[in-house]
Amino acid sequence: MKVVLGADKDGFALKEKVKSYLQKHDYDVIDVTPEPAADFVDSSLAVTDQVLSGKAHKAVMFDRYGVGSMMASNKVKGMVTANVTEENTAHMTAMHNGAKAIALGSGIIAEDLAYSIVQHYLDTEYAGGRHQIRLDMLEKMI
Repeated sequence: MKVVLGADKDGFALKEKVKSYLQKHDYDVIDVTPEPAADFVDSSLAVTDQVLSGKAHKAVMFDRYGVGSMMASNKVKGMVTANVTEENTAHMTAMHNGAKAIALGSGIIAEDLAYSIVQHYLDTEYAGGRHQIRLDMLEKMI
């Protein structure tokens, strides 16, 4: 599975650790920020572009709290990004919300928790069905 990662300066160290974790577990990683982006808007939009253009299946964004990256990427039509701080939300947002990306906050989430959150997210497929109705409603709002 192709996974795209991106981070600003505050999320960069955690992104590098998650990147190594994913590579050790045979994921095809696309890193749009080999150097930290100056701002979470830049890094999240670079990640969003990769996902919406079909170059990656799922994505993880990193900044200090995760909220900024989530807000920036969700401004782009067709994108669904969730700010995640624990495993169940990672699983449920992938399954029920069709999240194309998750955003993690390096100021909130420790390394081991980040690995677990990302793994739960990547292991979960979107259920579609009744959940698609809500995604369609959100798309009409933008």
